[in-house]
Amino acid sequence: MKKIWFSIFDRSDYKDNELNFFNPDDYHFSKIILDNFNSINQELINYLETHELESYFNTSMVAKANTWKTVSLKAWDVEVYEHHKYFPKTLQIIESIPGLVSASFNLLEPHGHIIPHCGDTNAIFRCHLGLSIPGKVPECGFRVKDEWRDWEIGKLLVFVDANNHEAINNTEENRFIFLFDIVRDEYLEKKRLVCSTVLTSLFLQKMAETFKLLYKAPMWLQKLAAKCLIPFAYVAIPVRNFLYKFKK
Repeated sequence: MKKIWFSIFDRSDYKDNELNFFNPDDYHFSKIILDNFNSINQELINYLETHELESYFNTSMVAKANTWKTVSLKAWDVEVYEHHKYFPKTLQIIESIPGLVSASFNLLEPHGHIIPHCGDTNAIFRCHLGLSIPGKVPECGFRVKDEWRDWEIGKLLVFVDANNHEAINNTEENRFIFLFDIVRDEYLEKKRLVCSTVLTSLFLQKMAETFKLLYKAPMWLQKLAAKCLIPFAYVAIPVRNFLYKFKK
């Protein structure tokens, strides 16, 4: 089993000899998602009739501000209850998949570019289900390491999020995908640690977006802050979900 890698503790690019893309047919979740493509897609269509997606919080991830937008149902095991009522069928589908820790609908607007970056951890498969795809490579597509692929409607791309990747949409139309994260089987016993660590990383990224000087903080200080916050997140995630569900 490979050691779990977290970007919060290693700012150099993740380096491994794993595949760029994995065959979706090799994984149990693929059939569940693909068999329910119409339901997932229709709930997004219904949502967009009265709502808009919100810009991703980390503006440093895009070449042009406010071109990457999302609506989340679950984020690293944190349930986004306020959105559940709009996606009841999709929620039922993702709840049937063991190890699924994140799920969201993602929009990349015309001439949007999610710049090259490494994700938060190698402990998950990140999966893209094509919903509305306005073009193909080189105008519209997705790269992992040195390989570009097209998104296709009703099909999945499966990759390790830690690998360097980017997304482009240089067409005149919106690109929509359903994105979800699955903890890899070998790391399932450490699912809470994985989610707690990544949420801590995202929290610190959010703070750095607000207080720009934090980007210049020495690495030892960032690591210390992370190690102090991870145990809090480990306990807080299930407590928060319980309290919000009870409140609801």
